Amino acid sequence: MPSLYLRPLLFAWSLMWSLLTFAAPPLPHQAPAVSQGNINCASSTCHGSITPWHDTNVLQNEYTTWSMYDKHSQAYKVLFNDESKRIVKNLGLKQPAHEANLCLDCHAHNPQPKLRGERFLMSEGVSCEGCHGPSEKWLKSHTVPGVTHAQNVANGLYPTSNPVAQAKLCNSCHVGDESRFVTHRIMGAGHPRMSFELNTFIKIEPPHYRIDSDYIMRKGNVQPIRSWAVGQLMTAKSMLDTLADSKRNHDGIFPELVLFDCHACHHPMSNKRWSSRNALPPGVVRLNDSSLLMVQAILQATDAAAAKQFSTLNMQLQIATTGNTTKGSQAAFSRVEETAKNLSKLVTELLPKIEKSNLDQSKLQDIFMVLVKTGPSYTDYAGAEQAYMAIANVGNLMLESSPGGASEQLKKSIDRLKKELANEDTFAHKNFVEEYSKLGQLMQDKNGRK
Repeated sequence: MPSLYLRPLLFAWSLMWSLLTFAAPPLPHQAPAVSQGNINCASSTCHGSITPWHDTNVLQNEYTTWSMYDKHSQAYKVLFNDESKRIVKNLGLKQPAHEANLCLDCHAHNPQPKLRGERFLMSEGVSCEGCHGPSEKWLKSHTVPGVTHAQNVANGLYPTSNPVAQAKLCNSCHVGDESRFVTHRIMGAGHPRMSFELNTFIKIEPPHYRIDSDYIMRKGNVQPIRSWAVGQLMTAKSMLDTLADSKRNHDGIFPELVLFDCHACHHPMSNKRWSSRNALPPGVVRLNDSSLLMVQAILQATDAAAAKQFSTLNMQLQIATTGNTTKGSQAAFSRVEETAKNLSKLVTELLPKIEKSNLDQSKLQDIFMVLVKTGPSYTDYAGAEQAYMAIANVGNLMLESSPGGASEQLKKSIDRLKKELANEDTFAHKNFVEEYSKLGQLMQDKNGRK
């Protein structure tokens, strides 16, 4: 038997190995277990306390936080508003939004009917089980003393504390996967533009957990910047996998336009804002490559060889998506699919490296400066939006770990950057880049870096 002193060390090594060799389980809506409803979580002695507890290993007010502050709890109710009714009418659906699987797949936890328990309620929206998995096999075990988090995961609890699993789950709705996907037709019917960045959205959710020593012992401790980087790679992979999927990457003879920059087409004709990027000519619809831009920045700061390889494949993808179709649309789609698969494969290979990397203060600064230097690349609103969320994440982490004299100026500059994105219809690229460039000088002043 290992000594008491060795047990924590052995557990830590075991946990680290499990994180590095992790394979995400089925998503909650696809898991082969019964969903039993939020009522099993809502007791005041379970997760429904009005206030957080301080002498337990969880806050015990998780359900309360979700129901009062988390928009996921209101997702189903949205399906009854006038906008949802208009979308359904425009799409020609026979069912109302709150009964249509097309809507329920992301506005609620929507398992197969045979896997809905007696107390399951669709009206709970994106419920506890919608993120944490059907509770049939883990509900009892997760309160039993001595049962580990790993055992609960083995029983079907979805491992939201793992960055890859977390990103896969969130992306499945906010970006889309093979099981649920917001198409350009759905947007054309009135659905809002899709926008997502994992760390930012988790912060505004808001979190209903506390990362303390007990949490770290049970679930591990992931650097926030590493979680952000993994989220960017996973979002890029989701987009690339859609481009590579012949069932989802086109609509008739047209490409699936939801994958492209909305504002390349949706802007007043009097707004002559085209600028060259990636050597693409005017008059082509650009791919929404905002997540690819972020991955490029991460790699430039952490892995120069991988950054070069990624840049080459990304350029090939840009050319493929805007190439001519003189040989037929099928040939054009085949080129896109092949290139997207190659880039997705590279991202998949890079994921374990990013998961294991130690993104220390120096790397944080490197990523920050790369993001700033590539500011002129963010010519479209979606790219600028991702750049802001990246700068906010990386900048705030730098300030937390190394506050300095320029901290307040940096915070104010990030806030001004956010204001430039207040209205996507009046977004001015020039103003955004000017504000963005000031961040680099502030960071140099803060750290004395040249």
